[in-house]
Amino acid sequence: MMFDPIPPDVRHRLKGLRLSARRASGASGIGLHASRSRGAGLEFAQYRAYEPGDELRQIDWKLYGRSDKFFVRESERESPLAVWIIVDASASMGQSDAVRAAYSRLDAARAMAACIGELALRQGDRFGLISLSDTGIRVADPATGLRQRDRLRLELYGLKAAGEFPAANTLAPVWERIRAQDLVIVLSDGFDEACIALMERLSSAGREVLFIQTLTAEERDFPFDGGYRFEDPESRAELLGDGKALRTDFLRKFAAARQALEARLTASGIRHTHYWLDEAVDAPLARLFGGGA
Repeated sequence: MMFDPIPPDVRHRLKGLRLSARRASGASGIGLHASRSRGAGLEFAQYRAYEPGDELRQIDWKLYGRSDKFFVRESERESPLAVWIIVDASASMGQSDAVRAAYSRLDAARAMAACIGELALRQGDRFGLISLSDTGIRVADPATGLRQRDRLRLELYGLKAAGEFPAANTLAPVWERIRAQDLVIVLSDGFDEACIALMERLSSAGREVLFIQTLTAEERDFPFDGGYRFEDPESRAELLGDGKALRTDFLRKFAAARQALEARLTASGIRHTHYWLDEAVDAPLARLFGGGA
């Protein structure tokens, strides 16, 4: 069975969401992000060979009668958005809460990425994936259709949280592929300066960037009591101390850091929200695309 990280109740709620881009515009069309791309539309553009998952109504049956081969008519159409899903796969994304140790930040990012792909598929938009850590940058270029959905799931299934966020001089695959007017959705804990700088650079270059900061419930509540050793999974730096004694100072500094990050993102025109690991995985998508609070 194909890996599917979307819970059934979440899949049902996705029906009420639509991906939307504020910057995207184009020569013609009547969609949410109207412009021109090849698909099932009004003006004929070209033929291509049939692939599993294509709609039967797109097959040119007259051409089949002459050639005995299946060809699909591609047309210029509305809804041409290219959606890039960028997943932070550095070691800190492997963190989870003690009450649900098997569900990490990366697991949540996988599920959110799959949801975004599902929304793009329903709209006929192209979607692709970039996963980032210093152990490797993996790119699946945007496409649409069921084959691309399955490819996305396979890529997500293979992701492991390891290493640090990649250095800026290794990010050429990002700059080379993401075009102006593309929609970029970044899933990360937001703890790496290089990740924030990447989003700022993309936004300043005309890409629409959305950010979902993925955080643990323990970071929100800091429920620790007694002696603990806290370790940074990337730098391996350690802090020994009493959880109860550290709580007030940690929560104050954590809130201040989040406020500073949000102000920085807002100044760069980056729409953003957060996700706590004890929330429904579609909650941040509802806040961005469904008018949720």
